[in-house]
Formats: sequence, C-alpha cells, structure tokens
Amino acid sequence: MPDTDVIVVGAGPTGLLLAAELRLGGAEVIVLERLTEPTAQSRAGAIHARSVEIFDQRGRLEHLGAVDRDDHGHFGGLDLDLGQLPTAHPGRMKIAQARVEAMLTAWATELGAEIRRGYEVTSLDQTGSEVVINGSLTARYAVGCDGEQSSVRELAGFDFPGVDAGLELLRADVRGIEVPFRFFQRYPAGLAIALPIDGGLIRLVVHEFGRPPQRRQGPPTFAEVVAAYQRVTGEDVSAGEPVWVDAFGNTARQVTEYRRDRALLAGDAAHHLMPIGGQAINLGLQDAFNLGWKLAAEVRGSAPAGLLDSYHAERHPVGVRVKTNIQAQAQLLLGDASVDPLREVFRELIKHDPVRDHLAAAIAGLDVRYGEDAHPLVGARLPFSVLTTDSGATDTTSLLRSGRGLLLNLSGEPWTAAGVDVVAAKVEPGSALSEVEGVLVRPDGHVAWVAGSGPLETALERWFG
Repeated sequence: MPDTDVIVVGAGPTGLLLAAELRLGGAEVIVLERLTEPTAQSRAGAIHARSVEIFDQRGRLEHLGAVDRDDHGHFGGLDLDLGQLPTAHPGRMKIAQARVEAMLTAWATELGAEIRRGYEVTSLDQTGSEVVINGSLTARYAVGCDGEQSSVRELAGFDFPGVDAGLELLRADVRGIEVPFRFFQRYPAGLAIALPIDGGLIRLVVHEFGRPPQRRQGPPTFAEVVAAYQRVTGEDVSAGEPVWVDAFGNTARQVTEYRRDRALLAGDAAHHLMPIGGQAINLGLQDAFNLGWKLAAEVRGSAPAGLLDSYHAERHPVGVRVKTNIQAQAQLLLGDASVDPLREVFRELIKHDPVRDHLAAAIAGLDVRYGEDAHPLVGARLPFSVLTTDSGATDTTSLLRSGRGLLLNLSGEPWTAAGVDVVAAKVEPGSALSEVEGVLVRPDGHVAWVAGSGPLETALERWFG
C-alpha cells in the first residue's frame, strides 16, 4: 500500500490550498517542502477577486485578519479600475504572500494534511500504480507545486517550452527609508515602483530600459538596486536596510501538459510568468482549486471517467490566455519610449467601460469559463446571490463551504440527487439566478448544469459519477 494518497511538493500558496482541498475531498495528503521554516519573503502583495471568492467559499477570509482592499489596479502600468467587477469582492486585497501562506498552513494542518519541512525531492519514479519519491516515499499521485524551478517538472519529464527572460527587473523590500509613492512611474532611463507593504516596509522595483538579465551566483546585491534606482529616478535609497532582494524578468514558459500519468503540476511549476499585478499567485490558487476536488474523487474511487483529465483540459487554456495577457503587459511596461504611442492608444481604450470591464475581469480571473455550452451560466462561476431557504437567509457562497457539489433548486418543486448537497431556495428578484429554475454546481464553484440546458442525470454522471 502507498504511504499516502497524494504527495504535494511545495508548501507555497498553491500547494497548501491543494492540500486543504484534497483533505476536504477525503484524500490523505503529505506536503513536502524544501525550506525548514516558512519564509517571511513575499513575492506577491495582493490577491485578486477570484481568489478572494475562493477563500470566501471555504470560509477562510476571516482567518486572514484585517486586510485593506484597493480598487486601483493596472494593465501594463496603465491605471485600471477594479472596483466595478461583477463580484461580491471587487478590487483586490492588499496582503503579503506570507500571510496567505500562514492561513493556508493552519487550515491544511487543521484538516489533517501532514507537512514535512526540510525535505528536498531528488528523485521521482512512476509505476503502474504509484509514484515513488526519493526511492522510498510512495503515493498514488504526486503534484508539483514547487515553483518556477520545479524538481517535479524536471524529474517527471514535462516539456516546458517558451522564452527565457530578455529583460531584468530588480526588487527590494526595504526598511528605514522615505521615498515618494510611485506606481509604475516611467522615466527616460527606465521604470520605478515604490509601494508601502506589510511590516512597515517599502517595496522598490526598478527596471532600466533594455537591461538584460545579469549573470550572478545568487540574488543581486542591494548596492545594485541602489545604483539602478538612482540612475533611473535620481534618488539615493542607500540609507535603507534591505530585508529581501531579488531579480526577475519577462520569462514566459508553460508546460505542454499538466498531467503525465500519476504526476501533475500546478501553479508556477506549470507556468513561469513575469510576476505582474499579482496574476501569478492567483493563477496558481485557481489551478489548485480546480484540481483538488477532482484528484480527491479519483483517489476515493468515485471519479467518473475523464474527470482528472479535465484538469489539463480546463486549466491549460487558462494558463495560455494569462501568459498572453502578461506578455502583452510586459511589452507595454518594459518598452522604452518607442512603445509610448501604443501606451497612449491603450490609455484611451481603457476609458471605455467595455474595455475596462474586459481587462479587469481578465486580471481578476473572473472571466474564466470552462467549455462552450450554449447557456452562458454553464462553465462560468456561480454568480453571488442572496437566497432564502426553510432555514432562513443564506447566499450562494455559504452553500459552497462544504467543498461538495451543490444542486440548488429554485423551482419550488421537490428535487433529489445523489452525491451532492440538494438545497431548495428562493432567490431575490433581479438576481443573476432569478431567471433559472436550478443549477448544479461543482465543488470549485463553477456551474455544471442549468435547468433546461440538458438532462440533469447526464450532468451528474459527467461530474460526480
């Protein structure tokens, strides 16, 4: 017998959310993490609306503590209003990645996931029935959530095409300085950012136009950041105390398949993209949310044929689209004066509501729809709606807390279905659901069926067996 059902490699946000979702679905989970202690470093400083919805669907928002919300976003450094998004959580939450990881660690552990730190994966072998890690630890499946330099991706032989970075940005979280707020401010020589973040720190980011990645044995020195920042802005930030310094670029790579037999990938292990606007962490969280319930059903033996393969079929196209989105933003953001005319055209377009709404939904992850059903709700997120049941007032988000499938009956007639929660309710007039008699919802909150779009039995068998 394997040691566990699933081994998750990597205890970042993607791996931790996946571990929690697997436990909700009844799978045994071991999380392997190379670092001996959680890091206080936070690449990401915000989570977007779809990820906030995910946390709310599982009742985890209050566990993040007090968090500021901001309507101010951007597309390629151009101001973009995120406050008009069609969600109960418009805008974005300004929160350090380390705080998100702490919440998810506590939740996954509470649900019974085992987290083993100081464990580096050096070998991965597959048999017909299990995955073997480092020659001895076995599981029915292994999922690489171990970041851009993923060991699982390399050891399992995934193809990872794309382009490496041709341009470099320097980043530093600094204590003890006062600098003017800068939000993608362009200068003749480059681009600069200066933002306050958690812990009283200032995050500095600087790019000198045309600067290629430098060869180093490790991260850049703070002196490099100071010199580049001064060349671009004319300001001296050398009096600051660096807490974290790194470099990143406009790499754009994505694996050709998210599953190879019993090895799967999620998050940055599946797609190495320029971290711009918080999209990378959100893409990874949404990968995990899509995969968790499907893989849990597979190891429980209740998954219908093809359910696990739908992970690649659904998430790979989303990754392609986000990669294209980020590459377009990188050109607008990192180009020198030659891109200024294009930036002005985009600046004018973003003033038009349909363009703003389209770009904002893409940035926030709210535009994802799986499949091409004729009914516009099928495949999309379940819209937030206030409901009334025999037990009192509730809403669509609260009904997803269990992590199970949901058949929401709005018809007034008695309905039954096996394997999912069945809830009869009335919806407020004018709601996005007021014109339908019922919906079948997957554990990840995406609609699988709408009354009148086909037989309910077919949808139940397709998604729940």
